[in-house]
Amino acid sequence: MVRPAVLRLLTCTVVMAAVVGGCADVPLEGAGPGENPTKAPSSHPPSKSPSKTPSKTPSVTPDPSTTLTPGVKAPAAAPVTRRFPKTLRNGKPPLFIVVSFDGAGDLPLWAHWRAVAKQVDARMTFFLSGPYLYPQSHRTNYKPPYKKPGSSDIGWGDPEKILRRAVVLRQAIAEGHEIGTHANGHFCGKDGIDRWTGPQWTNELTAFDAMVRNGPTLAAGKTLAPPFDPTTVKGMRTPCLEGNRPAYRAVMKQRGMLYDASEPGYIAWPKKEDGLWNFPLQSVQLAGTHKNTLTMDYNLWYSQTEAHEAPVAHAPALKAQVLATYRMALARSRAGGNPPLFLGNHFNRWNNSVYSDALTSFVQETCTQQDVRCVSNIELVNWLTRYGVPKA
Repeated sequence: MVRPAVLRLLTCTVVMAAVVGGCADVPLEGAGPGENPTKAPSSHPPSKSPSKTPSKTPSVTPDPSTTLTPGVKAPAAAPVTRRFPKTLRNGKPPLFIVVSFDGAGDLPLWAHWRAVAKQVDARMTFFLSGPYLYPQSHRTNYKPPYKKPGSSDIGWGDPEKILRRAVVLRQAIAEGHEIGTHANGHFCGKDGIDRWTGPQWTNELTAFDAMVRNGPTLAAGKTLAPPFDPTTVKGMRTPCLEGNRPAYRAVMKQRGMLYDASEPGYIAWPKKEDGLWNFPLQSVQLAGTHKNTLTMDYNLWYSQTEAHEAPVAHAPALKAQVLATYRMALARSRAGGNPPLFLGNHFNRWNNSVYSDALTSFVQETCTQQDVRCVSNIELVNWLTRYGVPKA
């Protein structure tokens, strides 16, 4: 039997190049000089929505104050509105697919993914970065460890977009989607979150709470209710999948959180580690190659073109390869007793929207299949809590 520590080492070794390369996030509209991600690509794809954005997209309330009414109780960030059977007619557990997003800032892509989810009755998890709800003019309220006050590798929010984002968050929760946390400043690498202690993680998550509660009010210049109650957030994905896991997981557990979606792993039924469900991004084979990568869009991009923009003419072949990779992972799950698939994404248009387009196609063709249930992380937690981990 491979010990957990050795398994983690092997996992990281297999996908080391992809993990090391997978540290970018999407800078905000309010990012100023020196505030873009330190490991983001040097050039950005054209600003276009995925090529298969559904024609019907959810509307955005023109006046956020009509949705974020002061004094109205904010909704829980992790709604569970559906239940699933222990087994299907074939005697197997449902094949759960969890689609999640880091950052969750771009408004057109919010509309896109909410519409896709409606098409196939899916629920998704959105790991929100705190600065996406907090205006740059108040950034020095944030005091991250080892950094100057107001530091953020993903920038800060534009007031008008903060208000629209806050409305969208509340609408998405009403549709059954889950909001998790992606922490705040997105600090990666040797000077990043790996050296943070438990108390520093406590401060980081407390700062996230404050950004959610106060950001829309500061952006509007008048009192608004927060888009959701940050104390009800049940899961986190750390920036770049980094961090001292025992340290931050202890803080998560103290806060009543239930799962961590940060650790690389394999396609297998999840288990608890450090008192939390461990929902990993999974090591899979890149279709048509002998490369292993994680089920995260940036890692796929790194595996395909080392996170460089390919010519537009290459997009169809690159998309086909990503889609084939997802299909192979699905087949592998079915062959192994239907363990869940965890598919990570960013609100991005990298490589001419190859990764958003491929994931869109996969969700549309897969989530309506008879044995598949496309769920949020918290829905999977609810099912595992109710029935336990299936025995092999």
